[in-house]
Amino acid sequence: MFAGILPIVQWLPKYSPKRDLIGDIIAGFTVAIMHIPHGMAYGLLAGVSPGCGLYMAIFPTLVYMVLGTSKHISIGTFAVASMMTLKVVQSYASDEQVIAQGGENVITPLEVVTTLAFTVGLLHLAMGFFRLGTLSSLLSDPLVNGFTTGAACHVVTSQLKDVFGVTVPRHKGAFKIIYTIVDLCAALPSTNVPALLFCLGIIVFMTICNELIKPCLRKYCRFPLPAELIAVIGGTVISMLVDVKNKYDIKPVGDIPTGLPMPVLPRMDLVPDLVVDSIAIAIVTYSIVMSLGLTFAKKHSYEVRPNQELFAMGVGNIVGGFFQCIPLACSLSRSLIQEQTGGATQLASLVSALIILITLFWAGPFFSFLPRCVLAGVIIVALKPMFMQAGELKKFSKQGKLELLTWLSTFICVVLIDIDIGLLIGVCISLLSLYIKGLKPYSCLLGYIPEASAVYVDMNHHRNAFEVPETKIFRYCGSLNFATSMYFRKALNKALGIDSENTRRASYIPLSQNGSTTINGGITPLHHLNSSFRYLILDFSMLGHIDVAGSRALSDVKHELEKRGVCTFFATPTDRVYDCLVHSMVLGEGPFEMFPTLHDAVEYANACRLA
Repeated sequence: MFAGILPIVQWLPKYSPKRDLIGDIIAGFTVAIMHIPHGMAYGLLAGVSPGCGLYMAIFPTLVYMVLGTSKHISIGTFAVASMMTLKVVQSYASDEQVIAQGGENVITPLEVVTTLAFTVGLLHLAMGFFRLGTLSSLLSDPLVNGFTTGAACHVVTSQLKDVFGVTVPRHKGAFKIIYTIVDLCAALPSTNVPALLFCLGIIVFMTICNELIKPCLRKYCRFPLPAELIAVIGGTVISMLVDVKNKYDIKPVGDIPTGLPMPVLPRMDLVPDLVVDSIAIAIVTYSIVMSLGLTFAKKHSYEVRPNQELFAMGVGNIVGGFFQCIPLACSLSRSLIQEQTGGATQLASLVSALIILITLFWAGPFFSFLPRCVLAGVIIVALKPMFMQAGELKKFSKQGKLELLTWLSTFICVVLIDIDIGLLIGVCISLLSLYIKGLKPYSCLLGYIPEASAVYVDMNHHRNAFEVPETKIFRYCGSLNFATSMYFRKALNKALGIDSENTRRASYIPLSQNGSTTINGGITPLHHLNSSFRYLILDFSMLGHIDVAGSRALSDVKHELEKRGVCTFFATPTDRVYDCLVHSMVLGEGPFEMFPTLHDAVEYANACRLA
C-alpha cells in the first residue's frame, strides 16, 4: 500500500545507473533549457511574474517525481493552463491602480494565482478520493482539439500588445477577444516600431531553427538545438548592450527575485469564489497530463494509474500554492524532448529542477533585462503545433457530422465567449452527440458467403453475399432500451420491407389461405410487405444491453410476426442479454427461442423449411 501511494519506492530500487543515468542527465539538462523561456513566458501569460513560471519547474515537478506514475511527461507550465489562469486573475484581482494605492480589500494577482493552484489541488484530491479518474474520458478528441485551438487564439491575442509595444485596456467576459482586437487596431498608429522589429526578428530566427536547423541536427545528435534559450539569452544581451528600455521604450519583464520564495499560506477567503473556475482547470489539466502519460506509457509498455495521477497532481498543486506557483500541467514539446533525448525516469525532472534552481540563484538579475516582446515571440512560435492541429478538422468531418459539430461549436464558443464557458458548451455538445449516437444504433441484414461455411456478413457491404432462402437475418448493434426501442422497430420494419403505416392500421392481420393478408378491406400480397420470408433471425451478438422496455418490444415484434406466419429466433445473445431475456420470459414476455450461435439458428430455420 505504501508503495502504491509513493510510486518512487517501486521504481527507484530497480533503477539502473549504467543503463539510464546518462539519458536522464541529458534529458533533464535539455528540458531545463526549455523550462527557462517557457516558465518566464507562461508566468507572464498567467498574469504574474516570470519567476512564478520558473518556480513551476521546481516544486510541483519534484512532488510529481515522488508521486506520479508517468516516466516521461514534463510537469510545469502549459499555455492553455496559463491562459485559463489569466482569465481568473482578470476576474478577481484588483486593478493596478487600486493595488498601488493599497488598502484592506486589495487582491493581488499572485494571491489569486496561489489560491487558485491550492483550490485546483483540493479538487484533484477529491476527484482521486472518489475515483473519478475516468472524467477525462468526457473530453473527446474533437472537443480537446477545438478547445486547445481556440485557447491558442486567446494566447496569441494576449501577446499582440507586447508584439506591437502598445497599451490596451483589459477586457472581461464574452467577446473580450474581439474587443481586444478592436482596441489593438485603434492603437496601431502608436506602434513601437523597434519592439515590433525585435519581435519579428525573434519569430524569424526561431522559425528557421525549428523548421530547418533542428531537423538537420536531429540526424547527427539527439541533443536538440535550444532555439528558445538562445533567443532569450540573445534578446537579454541585446537589451543590456543597447539599453532598449530607455532608448526605444521597450518594456522588460521586470525584476526576477533571486533564490526561492518563502512558503506563504494562500488566501482561504478566496477559495469559495474560485471553486467554479477551478473545476474547469482541474479537468483540463488532468486530461492533458493523462493523455500524454498514456501515450508514452503505451509506447514504452508501462502502466499509468489515473487515480494516482490525480493524487500526484493534487499534492503538487497544493504545495505549489504555498510557493507562488500557478496550476500545473505538462507540455507536449518538453515531454517529447525528454523522451527523445533518452529520459527513462522522472530523475530527469530532478536534474531539470536543480538546473532551474541554479538559474534562480545566479541568473535572475540577468533575465530581468529581457524584453517582453522577445517572450511574446517565443510564445507565438511555440503555439504553432496548436494551430496546426486544426488540420485534423478534415479527419473529424469524415468521422461524422456530430464530430464536426463538436469541434466547430467548441472552437467558436471558446474564441467568441470565453475559455471556460466554451469548454462547458463543448462538453455538453459532446455528451449530446454521444446520446444521439446511442439512440441510433447500427443495424443491417446479413447474408451468407457461398465459398465460406457459417460466415454471415452485411449485405450492403458485400456484393457476393446471398440471402438465406425464406429467412431474414437482422443484426442489431448497440443497446435496446426504452429510448431505442422505437428505432429498433422502425429499423426492423425497413429492413424487412414492411410498411409501418399499414402495419399500424392493420395490426398484422393473419394470413389468408392463399398467402396474402387483408389490409383495409383489400388483399395485399405478403411478398409486397416482407419479401416472402418465413423465418426471422435476430442476431444479438453485438447487443450490449437490454431493459424491460426492450424485452417488451421484442415480445411485441415476435407476436406480430407470428400473426403473419413468421417464426422469430434469437441468436448469439451475450450473458447479460440472455439473463434479461430469461427474466422477461418468467414475467410472461416470452417464450423466446434462443440459439448459442448464428449458424445454429440458420441451420434450424433451414431444417424447419425443408421439413
